[in-house]
Amino acid sequence: MRYLSNLTFMITMSLIFSSPVYAYIGPGLGAGTIAVIFGFIMSIFLAVFAVFWYPVKRLLIKLGVLKKSGDKKTEVKRPV
Repeated sequence: MRYLSNLTFMITMSLIFSSPVYAYIGPGLGAGTIAVIFGFIMSIFLAVFAVFWYPVKRLLIKLGVLKKSGDKKTEVKRPV
């Protein structure tokens, strides 16, 4: 509890007694930051998609909707 109290005090004092910083962040650094954030979010999305796609693909192959990946083409059968 004392740690949280000290942390809150330090953050409050930092915000009260802070002065403006006159620094220039160029477009290159801004674009790089956006690219890193976008890449991180997309990597998480693709990891989750990969985890869920594998069982769905196995189910579709088992039901006969998709062919096995060893075949020349993976086709979707259209319902009659």
